[in-house]
Amino acid sequence: MNKSELIDAIAAQSGLKKTESAAALDAFIDAVGAALKQGDQVTLVGFGTFLVREREARTGRNPRSGATIEIAASRLPSFKAGKGLKDAVN
Repeated sequence: MNKSELIDAIAAQSGLKKTESAAALDAFIDAVGAALKQGDQVTLVGFGTFLVREREARTGRNPRSGATIEIAASRLPSFKAGKGLKDAVN
């Protein structure tokens, strides 16, 4: 399912117009992104948790040349599925 299909599904289930559904989805994405940028986590009970994981600096290897390279530390967004979502999938 891509973004436009998700907007269509939200509009069908909620009774909102497609433009309103698109605005709501965009607002959700922006709000989650802003919270993660500040280092917060977003928890939706029964669905899951959006959080930021820290990845430490490490040494890697260039597969083409075999040279050793340093990979910088980074922060990356992550999602941990909740029990309700896991049960719905299984």
